[in-house]
Amino acid sequence: MKVSVEISMYPLKEAYCQPIIDFIDCLEKKPDVSIQRNSMSTHIYGDYRNVMDTLDSEMLNVLEQIPETVFVIKLIGTNREKAVIDACG
Repeated sequence: MKVSVEISMYPLKEAYCQPIIDFIDCLEKKPDVSIQRNSMSTHIYGDYRNVMDTLDSEMLNVLEQIPETVFVIKLIGTNREKAVIDACG
């Protein structure tokens, strides 16, 4: 089953930008998922298990380093990657 996830990360600390960049960089190194960045959130596409395993390991890494981090996640059980690309031109 293919899924699409929209995720936003909010480290509750003054220097919040670099942890977000580092998190997205780690996601982009995962070969089994496709990542699209934008200014408000990051989109992750792929097989359900690959996406969820990636999120599980990378969110755990963040929370171990910065426990005061909020993640907001939306998940849909279809691959919306092409739909997002088509809509954005």
